[in-house]
Amino acid sequence: MLFAHRIRLEPNNVQATGLSKAAGVARFAYNWALGEWQRQYDLSKTDPALPRPNETALRRQLNAIKRAAFPWMLEVTKNAPQMAIIHLGRAFENFFNGTSHYPKFRRKGRDDRFTITNDQFKIEDKRIRIPKLGWVRMRESLQYAGHIVSATISRHAGRWYASITVDTPDDPPLPQAENQGAVGVDLGITALATLSNGEKVVGPKALRTLLDKVRRLGRSLSKKVKGSHNRAKAKMKLAKLHAKIADMRRDCLHKLTTDLTCRCHTIVIEDLNVKGMLKNHCLAGAIADMGFHEFRRQLTYKTARRGGTLIVADRWYASSKLCSNCGYKLASLDLGTRQWACPACHVEHDRDVNAAINLKGLAVSSTVIACGGTGADLACKRNMKLGPVKQESNGKKT
Repeated sequence: MLFAHRIRLEPNNVQATGLSKAAGVARFAYNWALGEWQRQYDLSKTDPALPRPNETALRRQLNAIKRAAFPWMLEVTKNAPQMAIIHLGRAFENFFNGTSHYPKFRRKGRDDRFTITNDQFKIEDKRIRIPKLGWVRMRESLQYAGHIVSATISRHAGRWYASITVDTPDDPPLPQAENQGAVGVDLGITALATLSNGEKVVGPKALRTLLDKVRRLGRSLSKKVKGSHNRAKAKMKLAKLHAKIADMRRDCLHKLTTDLTCRCHTIVIEDLNVKGMLKNHCLAGAIADMGFHEFRRQLTYKTARRGGTLIVADRWYASSKLCSNCGYKLASLDLGTRQWACPACHVEHDRDVNAAINLKGLAVSSTVIACGGTGADLACKRNMKLGPVKQESNGKKT
């Protein structure tokens, strides 16, 4: 299993300059290869005898001309331009497979990064040896044990980070979960997560908390003259603030997902259509501030590392409309209704807690029969005739 550990670097002034040069070389090589790819592809359409461009040919072409045309490339590690072109080849492969958009040119200040392979660097305790730069200090040591694959050095808000990819053993290296039973988790914007046991975790709402400061720094940046040092300083202040907001959100999600995976062996969540939810312009900012996709991503790999089970309920499962006491389903329930009473059993429900309890019920009822009988799948009704004994899970398990 591949894991990436992102560690902050502490380079001196000379090393920081060298990292900037390597990132600039990687960005130039990527843009040069993208331009050549487009030019050669257009020529191949007019003349079918010409070969189509590919990543290997572009790397050989750059190696043949860089000493004469781009001698400054030799000041940094050779991996920087070569890996950039390899990444371009992967981008085109994903584009042709229909999994991503057409590759775009990289920009200075936004795409400041380069990649080095495992034979080009070494790691000892809290330092990493980078070609042409020597040993660079790290804020912490590498946490994962296994075969080191590569390292990507990037700059965000004026700070340098090393994302080290490690191929770890398949067996979960972490202790098993405490197995406090199954838990249903309902995500929302008032409370980030509501658990089936009644617990509510209120998110930091980092963007909402610091939105006034973001607007103030944004107005200050807009008034600065383009190309001036004051504009560069104002831009860095705004970038650091956005980085702080992202760190606050990420820290809360890591603490919540770690706590859930340590306590519960089986976790049930909803398959939320986040992209569709963001089309509601009244709630788009609050939804994006919670980080629903990142929450699910972290739960996926953390449950796998601890040997747990993550069940993703169907997107159309009416967890909020179903009465967790008798199974009665409301015809409609608007978003503003946070409390409702069941017309059948007259039980008062908290909307989020009720949804979490219904999700927890899917941990035992989300099964489909392997031999074709009728079972209790995600959309079944209560009091339905039970199917044969042999069953397989119908939830998306990770």
